[in-house]
Amino acid sequence: MQNKGLIKLFAFLFGLVSIYQLSYTFITNNVEKKAAEYAANSISSTEDDYLNRRKDLEVSYLDSIGSNSILGFTDYNDAKKKELNKGLDLKGGINVTLQISVKDILKGLANNTQNPIFNKALAEADTASKNSSDTYVDLFFQAFENLKGDTKLASPEIFANKGLSDVINFQMTDDQVKPIIRTKIDESIISAFEVLRERIDGFGVTQPNIQREGTSGRILVELPGAKDIARAQELLSSTAQLEFWETYRPDNQYLSKFLFDANEKLKTIVDIEKPQVEDKQESEIDSLLSDVAQDSIDFASQVNPLGNLLIPADPNSYSFVRAQTKDTAQVSAYLNMPEVRRLMPKELQFVKFLWERPTEGAEVVGLYAVKSNRTSSPRISGDVVSDASDVFDTRNRPAVSMSMNTKGAKEWEKLTSDANVNGTGIAIVLDNKVYTAPGVSQAGGISGGRSEITGTFTINETKDIANVLRAGKLPAKAEIVQSEIVGPSLGQEAISSGFNSFAIAMVFVLLWMIFYYGKAGAFADVALLFNILLIFGVLTSIKAVLTLPGIAGIVLTIGMSVDANVLIFERIKEEIDKGKGKSLAIADGFSNALSSILDANITTGLTAVILFIFGSGPIKGFATTLIIGIITSLFTAIFITRLLIEWYLSGKDRRLDFSTGITKNLFKNIHINFLGKRKIAYILSSVLVLIGLYSLFFGPGLQQGVDFIGGRSYQVRFEKPVSASELAAEFNTVFGSGTNVKTYGEDNQVMLTTPYKVDVEGIEVDAEIQNKLFTTLQKYLPDGITYDEFVVASDTKAVGIMKSTKVGPTIADDIKNNAFWAIIGSLAVVFLYILFRFRKWQFSLGAVAAVFHDVLLVLGIFSIFGKIMPFNMEIDQAFIAAILTVIGYSLNDTVVVFDRIREIIAERGWKTGENTNLALNSTLGRTLNTSLTTIIVLLAIFVFGGDSLRGFMFAMIIGVVVGTYSSLFIATPVMYDTLKKSVQDGTEEDVITE
Repeated sequence: MQNKGLIKLFAFLFGLVSIYQLSYTFITNNVEKKAAEYAANSISSTEDDYLNRRKDLEVSYLDSIGSNSILGFTDYNDAKKKELNKGLDLKGGINVTLQISVKDILKGLANNTQNPIFNKALAEADTASKNSSDTYVDLFFQAFENLKGDTKLASPEIFANKGLSDVINFQMTDDQVKPIIRTKIDESIISAFEVLRERIDGFGVTQPNIQREGTSGRILVELPGAKDIARAQELLSSTAQLEFWETYRPDNQYLSKFLFDANEKLKTIVDIEKPQVEDKQESEIDSLLSDVAQDSIDFASQVNPLGNLLIPADPNSYSFVRAQTKDTAQVSAYLNMPEVRRLMPKELQFVKFLWERPTEGAEVVGLYAVKSNRTSSPRISGDVVSDASDVFDTRNRPAVSMSMNTKGAKEWEKLTSDANVNGTGIAIVLDNKVYTAPGVSQAGGISGGRSEITGTFTINETKDIANVLRAGKLPAKAEIVQSEIVGPSLGQEAISSGFNSFAIAMVFVLLWMIFYYGKAGAFADVALLFNILLIFGVLTSIKAVLTLPGIAGIVLTIGMSVDANVLIFERIKEEIDKGKGKSLAIADGFSNALSSILDANITTGLTAVILFIFGSGPIKGFATTLIIGIITSLFTAIFITRLLIEWYLSGKDRRLDFSTGITKNLFKNIHINFLGKRKIAYILSSVLVLIGLYSLFFGPGLQQGVDFIGGRSYQVRFEKPVSASELAAEFNTVFGSGTNVKTYGEDNQVMLTTPYKVDVEGIEVDAEIQNKLFTTLQKYLPDGITYDEFVVASDTKAVGIMKSTKVGPTIADDIKNNAFWAIIGSLAVVFLYILFRFRKWQFSLGAVAAVFHDVLLVLGIFSIFGKIMPFNMEIDQAFIAAILTVIGYSLNDTVVVFDRIREIIAERGWKTGENTNLALNSTLGRTLNTSLTTIIVLLAIFVFGGDSLRGFMFAMIIGVVVGTYSSLFIATPVMYDTLKKSVQDGTEEDVITE
């Protein structure tokens, strides 16, 4: 081997850098272990609030030693930034995909125009977006084109407004305006991205990840280790739209008259039963609604749709009425009914109703009436805020202090002056919720532009409010269209199960290589261990995220990386059998195996690249580790193994056999007539494929997960076994038809999937569903468990929602489309690569036919046994990853066989099928050896890798089995039959050459 010195130097430096990169992970793990021990030893486990106190002590310990030098080159704070990133499924936390509302951006660019054609085009784009893969702006342009008549995008009431006057004028055509609007939309999304990045930086989690997803307007945010999920969701979805409004006085007679008239009108249009209420409350409502009535009306004896929901206001606030938190949506719906809005007195024609922000546990909130205008714009908006910080007010309560710019300070002085004169309050509103509404006692207003938001806040809430105000408001709504929440308990279990499967697979492979190849196998093991070091080193250095599927990818890499060594060792054995000396046999063995190794790994690598392009989240992690593993495996097998072998043989009287006494004669002198059995194989495969297709189209079909159909799924764990069928009956009553509950892993754990309100956005819907879950399941839960403990299962109890996933219908459609194109793309790319390598379309046809055969068999098995197996067999993104891996593995096996066929036929000619059979028999040892090793590795993950990976691993185990079969009995026979026909027809030469 040439350039040994250079290879040794590169391997040494590569290994040294990997150890250096991983050292940060070892350092942080060691420090955090000491912090946990310190916290555990500092308090008694019987103390109140033990868990939270222990976490506080750990944080305090880490803060105190964070900057202390460690080993002279780093400290804990620095090492934490450079450690191996753990994904959501290993660390717990939240992963969301935010959809920035392009509709809101368009409305903003058009200055919230009331132009009917513009707004109708938006409505049609809304409808079309539910069933189209086109971008929202393209759908809007298409709808506008169909509706516009003589109206242009550059009309003064649309985009040729004051705000866009520097780039759009009245003379422009629609085609000239469109690219400008697209640019403005992209700028707004970039702005949203930067705002979210600043918010996340201030949130306090380590190693957050935020990235744009192409030009779709979607932003992926991962917060591994985030414990307060509700806080994280609020932080991400809040637009931070800060507004200052002057309120109406609570005793305004026109408000009282409007409420009375509204209640009277609702009696005639709303069907409602008379509720049972206390006499005292009824008399208060009577007083509230009848202040301006000409005659006294006994409301308590009638049905009052609005009155029965209202409670008199707190006399110490500027809210004019209150309601129970659960009734606020209904009250708003009543007040916004067109029939009711028409009753509004002209003195209140621009009134705007805003609810008080509900605090944790609050059952009643106030409703404020604020003075609006024709454009519904506030007196002062948040863009005048120059700085914000979390402080404590004069009563030592958490608050938010704000400073305004010069323009804002002038407006603030005028607003506060008006409020003082009118005896009204100033509602400070964030995202349409009134946080506080103080009165103004200072005549002439407040100068200087400083203000303070006070209320019943926690310290974290004031930190987050100040954080979002400093970062600025989002240019449009950010709806959570996809989310995954993993509790810390499940993350810890995933780490344990993932590394258990990793260790078991490693031990098996290491022992097997020594058992089969003796000392040569031991050298391969050293190269394999070095390979693992390089994989983790590269993952750390490129800041990749290690996920549970990523661990599966590494373990699969272990199983597949032995393939290169097996190919090399088998070829060396063949060269030795030809009578060559050890040195020459080793050189020729490495040389002759190189073509097969490269072809096999490139085909697998191509499918991994396609998976990386079309996949998302954890699936990208799987693809990343697979790609890295393929590259490092090639390096270690081709160079490191050879260096070790040649070093060993350089010593005197050293002997190296590439087998042991037991395996020396295995797979020798085998003469199986594979081609002679191809008709039986064709019939068997056809029958199995047809059964699978029948099941797919006329039988049970595939169980599509929320990834493909949209909806929400919750993995819920209980202390004791529960009946999935009983829970399904209860939840079909709660959520309606379509809700599915099934046992997930152990019989004390279920997976609930529901399409309930899947097309309704907002974290309020998530909270509503979680409340319904908690209420329905409370009788199955341990006594004393709280709602917060249920929503994210705690570290200690590990009971409740272990993991939740939400996928909106638009995202689901995109995932399905990406899955389809990923499979088609991988087949097309591999077909072209094999055509390029073997120069015969018959080879490509044989390989693709085998792949189609394998994929259809896997799909058929999942359709037939989907509801029988005691583990999850839903079709989701992980399943698509499994299918693409099966494609890669099947091609890997097929290409190795094809390489040997091409080599033998190039030497001996086509003639009959004898030489093809010879090629199949000569690679049989390698085929079975690699397949067996890979299957054992997959079985280790299947058994020990956790519930979430079982369906994924089952698909791959089936794929490896049928892939091995198809390379022998489908790919090669199809290639042989079509190529033989071409030879007989005279369209091909009698001898296949390279």
